[in-house]
Amino acid sequence: MARKVQRKLDKWKSKTWYAVEIPKFMGSNRIGFTPTGDPENLIGRVVETTVGELTNDFSKHNTKLKLEINDVVGDVAHTKFLGHELTTDYLRSIVKRQTSRIDANLNVTTKDGYKVTVKPTCFTVKRARTSQIKGIREEMIKIVLKRASEVNYEQFIEEAIIGKLSANIYRNAKYIYPLRRVEIRKTHVLLVPAHISEVRSKPVETPVDATPEDAPEVPVVDTQEDVPIEDTPEVPVVDTQEDVPVEDTPAEE
Repeated sequence: MARKVQRKLDKWKSKTWYAVEIPKFMGSNRIGFTPTGDPENLIGRVVETTVGELTNDFSKHNTKLKLEINDVVGDVAHTKFLGHELTTDYLRSIVKRQTSRIDANLNVTTKDGYKVTVKPTCFTVKRARTSQIKGIREEMIKIVLKRASEVNYEQFIEEAIIGKLSANIYRNAKYIYPLRRVEIRKTHVLLVPAHISEVRSKPVETPVDATPEDAPEVPVVDTQEDVPIEDTPEVPVVDTQEDVPVEDTPAEE
């Protein structure tokens, strides 16, 4: 007599798909779907996307956004911004021989009390002297600190991501030594003001009208692959001016 074998249940059939939505100040667009059997398990889940996916601009795929799910309402998982970072391949592509790369790492406080780590980077036309590197780094720090104190958190993050803050650094620091490019390579939110409460609504297990078989062609955003550098065109820094000629500027031996 054949032995009766208990049929295994498919765990995916018991899961519900939830739409992942970016923060309101970024447009509240839905960037994908993620499955779970319990909506409480979504809280704290970190997802990644790129600016290119949000704007449908292929040239922006080198900018990664890191988000954390902090609330589930109905079938929508809301997120908060954790930080952004340029891909390693992209940064390597703009490093040239016989030039200088100038990095800075500082913590700033915005006008509304948020504390954010900012890491700007400058690339010179030719190799700069030690005194010139020091001057450019000090100028970067001064501009970032000043701008953070003038605007609120949302505007500061927006300017850091779209390139407005790096363009401001470029316009002011290029007179110390000719610059080829300026980027804000990374930001990270350190502290949210105590008076800003992040109230979580009670999750409602309302399934999305999509299953793993018939879900729309939107990627599940638990992970994100870096875009190969061969397919990533160089993005010019916005609102820049002509570089100062470098023939008259002595280079370090």
